[in-house]
Parts: sequence; C-alpha cells; structure tokens
Amino acid sequence: MTAYSTTVRATHLLTNAAWFGGSLMGAVGLNPAAREGDDAHERSEIADTGWNRWGPVQGAAMGLHLLSGIAIVADNRRRVVAHRPTTVAVVLKTALTAAAVAASAAAYTNGADLGEALEQADHDEAARQKARALTSRLRWLQWATPVTTGGLLVLDAYLGEQQRGVAGLLDRATSLLHRS
Repeated sequence: MTAYSTTVRATHLLTNAAWFGGSLMGAVGLNPAAREGDDAHERSEIADTGWNRWGPVQGAAMGLHLLSGIAIVADNRRRVVAHRPTTVAVVLKTALTAAAVAASAAAYTNGADLGEALEQADHDEAARQKARALTSRLRWLQWATPVTTGGLLVLDAYLGEQQRGVAGLLDRATSLLHRS
C-alpha cells in the first residue's frame, strides 16, 4: 500500500464521516432546536444560520468524497473487475452514493424553499400550505442522508475487510474452535 493510496482512502473516509455526522447532527440537533423559536421567522433564521454555516463544509466533503472514490476505484480497477464480491459492493456503493447526493440536494432545496415559505406564511395562505407540505417532506428527508452515508460507511468496512488477510488474536481463537 502506498502513501497515495492511504491518503486517498483516509480522505474518502473522513469526508464521508463529515457528510454523515453533519447531516445526523442536523436531523438530531439543529432542526429540532430551530423549532424552539418564538415565531416562524425566528425558526427559519435559526435553521438557515446553522445550515448556511455547515453547507460549505458539507459541500466540500461531498466533492472530495466523490473525487477520492473515483481515485480508489481507479487504484483498485483490477480487483473491481476481477473479484465479483468487490464488483457487487462497488456497484452498490455507487448507487448508494448517488442516493446520498440526491438526498442531500433534495434536503438543501426543500430546506431553502421552506425558509422562503415560512417568511411569507404570516400573510399568505398559499405559503402556509407550501410550508406545511415542505415540513412534512423534510421530516423524513432529513434522515435520508445520514441513512445513506451510514450505509456507505458499512460498505467501506466490508471492502476493507475483503483486503485483509487472516491475522489477529481472535482469528487464532476462532480457528481453534473450528478444529474441535
């Protein structure tokens, strides 16, 4: 394993961790905290401030995650093509990554639309109805990114385990059990 491979893999894992962690914190912490505001405008401001501060970090993490993923596949192209379990995992990981990008983009656009609708909701019935519909959609959509990026972390663990040889204390103990 080269320093390049290690750097690319570390970048891939760290950016996924940021993507996962930020979206999970939003769903668990920021979004519920924003609902504690006194009125629709204040609630919108709280959520907008938090997501506007996090947005560039998450965007950079997503971009670097995609680039490092391409580099990993290029670095392991023979294994990806020749080893069927790896091929299946990479195809699944690609589909899950696309779903995570789509979920993040949908949450971003729906959140921005909700902020606008909430600002007009006090004096516009159509904006109130739109805000209700967007709030309902965001209740489940806010969980789509942490679920998909968490799945990516699991697939990364699976792919890492495929590359490791038999080693370690537990492997020896397990082999003794199979002899009995």
